Amino acid sequence: MAENKTQSNEPQSAGVSRRDIFHIIGSVPALAAVAAGSAVAHEHTAAGPAATPPFARKVFDDQQWRTVHVLCDLIIPADEHGPSATQSGVPEFMDDWLAFRTQQDGNENLQAQVFGGLMWLDRESQKLSGRNFADAAVEQQKQIVDRVAWPAKAAEADQAWVAFFNTYRNLTATGFLSSKAGVAYLPYLGNTVVTHWDGCDPKVWAIIEERLKNGYKGLGGEVKPWTA
Repeated sequence: MAENKTQSNEPQSAGVSRRDIFHIIGSVPALAAVAAGSAVAHEHTAAGPAATPPFARKVFDDQQWRTVHVLCDLIIPADEHGPSATQSGVPEFMDDWLAFRTQQDGNENLQAQVFGGLMWLDRESQKLSGRNFADAAVEQQKQIVDRVAWPAKAAEADQAWVAFFNTYRNLTATGFLSSKAGVAYLPYLGNTVVTHWDGCDPKVWAIIEERLKNGYKGLGGEVKPWTA
């Protein structure tokens, strides 16, 4: 996890999810609030510095909050490309999102999955080092997380925690990519005028035609051949 680059989908000596994850997950649409935030910041500058009130958590308790910060930064650490997940406000995003989903869904399923995963991290860390996850050595933290970061290699007993980590990693990536730092990292260009377009690449179009003619099996299931 400390390395910045991964050359394949297989783990290296100790890696979970680095910035290369964005090439797998795909980009997340930038929030309109990012642009709005620039205007607000400008107004504050003109009127003089204003104190930022402390973030009021809605979901996580103190112990969970520490674990959330540590795990977020194991997934997206600070490097030459930009700040870490916590420096980009991902824990705050996650707290807000879990509260929102609980209210909108009318149940605590997502919240329970995340809470259960955080408890599992502490339990496994206690077995390994006698400390909670947030207090353990980085290498011990990586050792635990690597057990669930690669679904194909995870033990059967860890499959429930694989699902937790997939959810948590997606939330971390979404929070980061919808922050100002994440938008800059993409980079998100917004609506840009296209002055010249040569059409679809002939190689790509040939693949499309072949699939339309013969059908194919994609991530969403089997697609039947197209007929006029």
